[in-house]
Amino acid sequence: MKQTMLYLVTVLIWGSTWIAIKFQLGHVDPMVSVIYRFGLASAVLFGFCKILGLSLKFSLRNHLFMAILGVSLFSINYWLIYEAEVYLTSGIAAVVFSSLVFFNIANNAIFRGVAVNRKILMGAVVGICGICLIYMREIGSFSLADQGVKGLILALSSVMLASIGNITSARNTKAKIPVIQANAFGMTYGTLFLVVIALCMGKHFEFTFSVPYIGSLTFLSLFGSIVAFGSYLTLIGTMGADKASYAITVVPVVALIISTFAEGYVWSVPAMIGLCFVLAGNIIVLAWK
Repeated sequence: MKQTMLYLVTVLIWGSTWIAIKFQLGHVDPMVSVIYRFGLASAVLFGFCKILGLSLKFSLRNHLFMAILGVSLFSINYWLIYEAEVYLTSGIAAVVFSSLVFFNIANNAIFRGVAVNRKILMGAVVGICGICLIYMREIGSFSLADQGVKGLILALSSVMLASIGNITSARNTKAKIPVIQANAFGMTYGTLFLVVIALCMGKHFEFTFSVPYIGSLTFLSLFGSIVAFGSYLTLIGTMGADKASYAITVVPVVALIISTFAEGYVWSVPAMIGLCFVLAGNIIVLAWK
């Protein structure tokens, strides 16, 4: 029951963050907005740890792995996916990022010696087929010209980094590092790393004092980062990175369902069939014993 709730929280929140992200784009550089997002989230998490009296003492080795978690999952991968969407449509980006489950299966086997689960692999294939059907029009119009290859490389690099972060989180859980503290330090390290890159690239740290920007930043920090990542990484610790990452396949579907009511998105026949595929994959991965 607890895992079901964590899974639902993850997909519902991340499925709605795309609306908030729209209000982050424009006046403030995307990299700087990512810095604000995870910087605020880490500050809140440390405050939470302080209030609850949670221990913040960890070995240097564990700090190293929390830094790897932060750099791979809370900074560079977000920047890369933002850059990728300059050259790719959101649909293509969603399809590419849904491949996270395959990266996790492979990296779990390579770095942690976890045997490939055929049920999870089959469910992932069914789910990705569903995502491809949902975004069939965008895939059909995709071209490797106009820097499409660059966009794909950036997106796949983002997914690879995210997968490393997933596997590192599983390692941190096994090392008895609580998710809250791991995320607090990880987001701090990731933010600081991105600040260094931003300064080297000459980025301007501007801020928009508007209700939409501040409101979306708050939502992304508190819910999209603290709550959703807390839920997702807890799932990784309890059910494994390969199985938990199927949630990423469901997120685009939730986003389109929200878009149906918020923006009048119309479901085509292939998209509806794709939805059935994603749900079937969900059953294969999570329900079948």
